Amino acid sequence: MARVQVSEAEKVYILHGIRDDLRVDGRGCEDYRHMEIETDVVSNTDGSAKVTLGHTAVLVGVKAEIGKPRPTVPTEGYLEFFVDCSANATPEFEGRGGEELGTELSNTLYKVFNNKRSIDLKSLCICAGEHCWVLYVDVLLLQCDGNLYDAISVAIKAALFNTKIPKVHISSDDEGGKEIELSDDPYDCMRLNVENVPCIVTLCKVGHRHVVDATLQEKACSVASLIISVTHKGTITCMRKVGGGSLDPESIFEMTEAGKRVGKALHAPLMKLLEQEESLGKKRQKVYTCFPGLPLVSPQPPREESGAK
Repeated sequence: MARVQVSEAEKVYILHGIRDDLRVDGRGCEDYRHMEIETDVVSNTDGSAKVTLGHTAVLVGVKAEIGKPRPTVPTEGYLEFFVDCSANATPEFEGRGGEELGTELSNTLYKVFNNKRSIDLKSLCICAGEHCWVLYVDVLLLQCDGNLYDAISVAIKAALFNTKIPKVHISSDDEGGKEIELSDDPYDCMRLNVENVPCIVTLCKVGHRHVVDATLQEKACSVASLIISVTHKGTITCMRKVGGGSLDPESIFEMTEAGKRVGKALHAPLMKLLEQEESLGKKRQKVYTCFPGLPLVSPQPPREESGAK
């Protein structure tokens, strides 16, 4: 994880501000930074999205390929995750510096998203025990300024919403075997229901309080963090503690309740904006929003310039 050096004077300044619910950039303890979302940004994928959260930028691409179901669940498809920590994001990722973080992120994403509570995995089955859709979710970290998990989870939900899987037609050949034909009509496709796909909320314990969407400077003042995945109903599907410090039971309870509250408030405006952007088609622009104050700016189609008569 990218780190910054913070002096003792800076730590005191940050701690005192968080104690008074006023962070260095003017946010409250449970406020997100400015967020930008773009979908359908990579042409050679079945779905893609780019999310910028403050100075953290993440690009996600989803590629659907036909594979063989796992023996334990022959009637379900599955997801595979790969996270690439670009050296452009931070010098610490140069060489093999980002491999450990990439593996850690991939393992956490697999636990959060690859289950039947998040996505209808049975809808990815083509022929039980023989063929299924495998969704390869590739995550590229473009810039790193803290709170990677939250930015990645929003980007994954947006990319899955944007994913179009070709319709499959199964026919029998003369020998009784099965032939799979994929529709080449871009409109004859299957879309994923992402309503239950959770969003991750990371809460960092700083002093005696906790903050949402911590910057690298705030992260440097934190003793431990709690990563919580929350559905649109406020249900927690996964929780993980990171960091070398400890958390007392009261802090865990407070952070869990805050995570449920913030995570639940994140889903509705996110889905609304994704649906609005989808309806614009090729006229789509960037979607700008800020959570959880929710002052939404809906995307507007570009104005047509009138030519000189």
